[in-house]
Amino acid sequence: MEAYSPKESSFLSSPYSSPNLTALLKIKIISWSQETGLPVTVRVRVAEKSFNLHKFPLMAKSGYFKRQLSEWQEVELPANFPGGSETFEMIALFIYGSSTFIDPFNVASLRCASEFLEMTEAYASGNLSSRTDLYLNQVVLQSWDDTLIVLQKCQTLHPWAEDLLIVSRCIESLAFMACMEILDPERKRERPIASLDTLSTHPWSCDIVKEIVSQDLWIKDLIALKFGFFKRIISSLRRQGMRERFVSPIIVFYANKWVLSKKTRQFWECLCDKESDNNVNDSSDQVMEILQGILDLLLIGEKGSRVIPVGFYFALLARSLELGGLNDGRLKLQEQIIHLLPLAHVEDFLIPREPNELISSSMELAIMESIFSRYFSSFMTVNETPPMGNTIVAELWDLYLVRVARDSGLTVDEFMKLVEVVPVSCRNSHDHLYRAMNVYIQGHPALSQEEKSLVCKQLICQKLSQEVCIEAVQNELMPLRLIVQALFVQQLNTQQAFRHCSDSFRFAYSGDLSGTLSNPKTNNLQESPFTDGSHIANNPLKSLLENELDLQRPDIPRNEYESTSFRIQNLEQELVSLKKSLRLQQSVKDTDDFPGFSSKIRSFSKRRDAFGQVTGCIGSVNFSSQRKYAGKLLKIFRRVSLFGRGKLKRRPSVSGS
Repeated sequence: MEAYSPKESSFLSSPYSSPNLTALLKIKIISWSQETGLPVTVRVRVAEKSFNLHKFPLMAKSGYFKRQLSEWQEVELPANFPGGSETFEMIALFIYGSSTFIDPFNVASLRCASEFLEMTEAYASGNLSSRTDLYLNQVVLQSWDDTLIVLQKCQTLHPWAEDLLIVSRCIESLAFMACMEILDPERKRERPIASLDTLSTHPWSCDIVKEIVSQDLWIKDLIALKFGFFKRIISSLRRQGMRERFVSPIIVFYANKWVLSKKTRQFWECLCDKESDNNVNDSSDQVMEILQGILDLLLIGEKGSRVIPVGFYFALLARSLELGGLNDGRLKLQEQIIHLLPLAHVEDFLIPREPNELISSSMELAIMESIFSRYFSSFMTVNETPPMGNTIVAELWDLYLVRVARDSGLTVDEFMKLVEVVPVSCRNSHDHLYRAMNVYIQGHPALSQEEKSLVCKQLICQKLSQEVCIEAVQNELMPLRLIVQALFVQQLNTQQAFRHCSDSFRFAYSGDLSGTLSNPKTNNLQESPFTDGSHIANNPLKSLLENELDLQRPDIPRNEYESTSFRIQNLEQELVSLKKSLRLQQSVKDTDDFPGFSSKIRSFSKRRDAFGQVTGCIGSVNFSSQRKYAGKLLKIFRRVSLFGRGKLKRRPSVSGS
């Protein structure tokens, strides 16, 4: 936008200041007395300053003085006279025929004061009112910088600046020039308009927002205005047709500067320290007023702009909790957060700021629980969001539980209530839920085995990743039931890997695909081992799993746990039978057709012998040492699985030869 340079104004280009104006006014008064021979007969008092002037020039150009001086020789202007004594001093110079130094810094006060003194065309041609209006229209309102200056000066000229439409004209002019800046008809912009796209993939950060604002100086100028003026500019921008994706970021920038910024908080704190306690409350009331005004400007609900990151609403919600009050505003923020919850970051969630405050009894935790509960209660029944959104929100809640689970004041019942906020069907992965439970158990070392089992009640080992499942088996803090379940899941994964290895060998060496392709039970490698089916009716693993699940029953005596070693031994026997069948399938093929294959069979047999040694060792362990050997068993399973995959990768080169 084309800005009017302040250097072109007559005020800044002239050497006159307030003392110079006073000396110049005295010279004009003396010259008038010498020319007309009339003495000074009128005294005008403005605030604490008095002016001795001639009666005739005042009455010739001012209707106010014409009425007052017809009866009195002394006039005292009211305390709210626009501009005070400095403005009247410039008006007195104009009355005595001197050039008036009009510039953006004094044009508003001169226009208001001339209206108060009735210095219109009805009393003199080219009077001060018409001159200041002409300067406003032709100079000030054509320049972005000058318009901002005049608008700032209008803050102390209420209600005269409002009645004369100076504020309205400045606001409309700024809004129009802002629209032209975005439209950029002359293509002068070298970079795009500042937006919040950077924050879409990052947590909310006041510093990042400050860097974004620095890219566009015109936005920086707008957010420096008083909120009353800023609110009217936003309304004018929307009225003049600016798109919401450009308007909403400006509102966010303003809120970041005056409500969320740390520097602004320090400013209010310093202001409170210097002033009395009554002004402390006034400062908080001002921030709350701005916050409430920001909420009124933002479009909430379906009309809300998607360009605003959900972290901004969380930041406003946290700030409202600090200030207190704004109950209606909190409800609006929570509604908007619910609509955008799948786009949130766990770093934006509410956590008590006081280090000694218990999370379990904090308002922040209660609000977070309410937000997530309302999200699932609304979108699970109405089904307005895709399942992926529910899964993302479930993971966010589990990550939040990791942060709050360390609170020592959080009881088992309260923690389980938080876990149950998310429906079971929405959790596709239980990795974060396991970490939250692990943090809770670590933070509460006095928990009994029964309480630990209750904490881990909703954890499903089949939904754990391989790394987390191995970690759960080796975690001595976890209840025994969970460790055994994780061990079974890991063994079943190893069994599926053996099946995959067997099918791959059959395809590579035998070329017999009929058995593999015709057996859907073999092809479905991802089938849950806990589903009912006839193909596992005679499998000892089924009974083993059923016996393990019986451990959850409270009526099972303690000696049932001693049978865990026997269950593990049954698992090992099944693995040995699987390896034998695999070895038989490999040996039916003539090894002469595949050079080097016999050596690989011998290598596999050696690994089997080593595995057999470990098997015998594990079969003889007792209850107190099975945790230690369970980890070793898992390492053997992984080594055998990797061995099968290694053969698959090397097989094509052999067949190619």
